[in-house]
Amino acid sequence: MCINGFGGVAVSYRRLEQLIENLAQENYIDNELYKLYNVKRGLRDEHGKGVLVGLTKISEVHGYLVDEGEKIPDEGKLLYRGINLTDLVRGFQHDNRYGYEETSYLLLFGKLPNHEELNWYNAYMNDRRVLVKGFIEDYILKNPSINIMNALQRSVLTLYVFDENPDEVTLGNVLIQSLDLIAKAPTLMAYAYQSKKHCYDKENLHIYAPKSEYSTAENILYMIRENGTFSKKEAEILDLSLVLHADHGGGNNSSFTNYVISSSGTDTYSATAAAIGSLKGPKHGGANQKVLEMMEFIADEIGDNPSDEEIKNILRRIIKKEAFDKSGLIYGMGHAVYTSSDPRATLFKEKAYELAEEKGVIEAYELFSRIEELSKEIFKEVKGPNFVICANVDFYSGLVYTMLDIPQELFTPLFAVARMAGWCAHRLEQIVSDNKIVRPAYKGIKGRIKYTDMKER
Repeated sequence: MCINGFGGVAVSYRRLEQLIENLAQENYIDNELYKLYNVKRGLRDEHGKGVLVGLTKISEVHGYLVDEGEKIPDEGKLLYRGINLTDLVRGFQHDNRYGYEETSYLLLFGKLPNHEELNWYNAYMNDRRVLVKGFIEDYILKNPSINIMNALQRSVLTLYVFDENPDEVTLGNVLIQSLDLIAKAPTLMAYAYQSKKHCYDKENLHIYAPKSEYSTAENILYMIRENGTFSKKEAEILDLSLVLHADHGGGNNSSFTNYVISSSGTDTYSATAAAIGSLKGPKHGGANQKVLEMMEFIADEIGDNPSDEEIKNILRRIIKKEAFDKSGLIYGMGHAVYTSSDPRATLFKEKAYELAEEKGVIEAYELFSRIEELSKEIFKEVKGPNFVICANVDFYSGLVYTMLDIPQELFTPLFAVARMAGWCAHRLEQIVSDNKIVRPAYKGIKGRIKYTDMKER
């Protein structure tokens, strides 16, 4: 075994190899011990339900009913500050208005803005989209990262340097920092992407300053595309994506990470960078990419004009761990809370159809739709006739981003840009209502070992 050191220097360490080989054995804990001590692994009970560790007014996720301890499937609902997400989306779509700005306002301040308040908010945020002089050249272009999430994380931490009161955790100061992060996140992401393309992909460098007359979604498309052009339909569906991903309760991994870090009293930039690091993990933020990979595999296997039975056969093989990555997962199907439906997926699916028509790729959309419905049938075959499962938001988001010509390396960063509003809202709520440091219990199970003198080891 050869271990690579910093600077690409390969150094062979037999002693280190032995230590690495022993790591798995020394750190293994028998699964039965978790049951014996009633450990809530992943902060979930034996049925997979999350353990209640906090309260929030920011958002609420509803996916099922409970009757005498039994989980009853129900239509999914996502509430932002008590308002049904579907109603929120229908409202701004009906008025032909972009929705992410008023959604972030709602999450932060607890109420929908009127015209005057929304105009003020948009003007305030537009003033803060532009980075300080020298930031692009000194912190982004000179230090490009092959991974946009890491670049975004580093840029957020770097903003600490330019803050006159970075460590002040008063409500007013954290609000100002939060607004700044929400405003700058799209710019930081776009410039990190352009820098990566230029340095690693050897493409021309395109740096566009955000436009004050553009919405968040419009600015993103403008800044990540070479020609800076986009259609109204493209901007609308990206805006919808930002709204759908803006928050999802306090129990998801990145929001809970933000909560744990914030409970120590640390600064906003450190807490936000930690949340970004959590979201980078493939178990949290990378599911839509796995959906696309799976769909490409299925399309190659079934060819053109497949029958329902041909699609079912490949889905059976995937569930039985005989095909694709042999995980047994149909990616994009199922959710920890939602059972009968995921409202985000329902809203995404509608707009995905409209965009597919505009782009002339309705066949791709129809394949996704067929696989969604046939997957439900296959799960009933395998799990039983009463098994209920639904497509989640990741099922259609990868397709939508592909139709928007957004590269896969930006899928998770876009998630982070959208979720910045939710992270900040939860941090503000925590400052007001919950100032206890998170300190769960762990039980030591190693036993007692007598100390051995050096000469006797």
